[in-house]
Amino acid sequence: MFAAASLTEVFTSIGEGFEADNPGVEITFNFASSSALAGQITSGAPVDVFASADAATMSRLTDAGGTTGAPMTFARNELVIVVGAGNPRKITSIRDLADPDLIVVLAAPQVPAGRYAAQILEQAGVTVTPKSLEADVKAVLTKVTSGEADAGIVYATDVRAAGDEAVGIAIPEAANVVATYPVAIVEGAPNPAGASAFLAYLTGPKGQATLASFGFGRP
Repeated sequence: MFAAASLTEVFTSIGEGFEADNPGVEITFNFASSSALAGQITSGAPVDVFASADAATMSRLTDAGGTTGAPMTFARNELVIVVGAGNPRKITSIRDLADPDLIVVLAAPQVPAGRYAAQILEQAGVTVTPKSLEADVKAVLTKVTSGEADAGIVYATDVRAAGDEAVGIAIPEAANVVATYPVAIVEGAPNPAGASAFLAYLTGPKGQATLASFGFGRP
């Protein structure tokens, strides 16, 4: 199973639940940016299920005939500003990120979290020069929690997963975006029956309850 980096914690938990309900079935996960995973799939990587952090990446794969059937949206998420424990630079709003004395990191523009961040900054009328553009949203989170950066823009669920190591600062609804997560069975899946069973679990009561417990919204 290939899944967006922001799904690492919740899909690991969902996978354990699915395996418990389906003795003998073992899930192997590959977590990375949605764009990188889609590229691996189009290059021929043997994959049963792909879960993306945005519809655009999934659409590119579907348009190329890379999926079986229409993708299903299974969750949603919101973006927040992430700062380190205690918010040492006292950041309070999206406009604070324009301060040239702040070290801000963002996900790369080809990554869903990077596209969402660019959209948010444009809608807020804020210009930010990031110190670096990271390969996926988890890399942004790591730069901030390690103290290498003062702030970044990540998913609300990433801040929740970081626990005491990070603080999330809300982005006003007028500037924010809602991330939608589609999932699909990959064309030529080695285990299509297992893939179908997992999608049923993911979109069913148990999968949705686990997603909610990690802070994801319903589709």
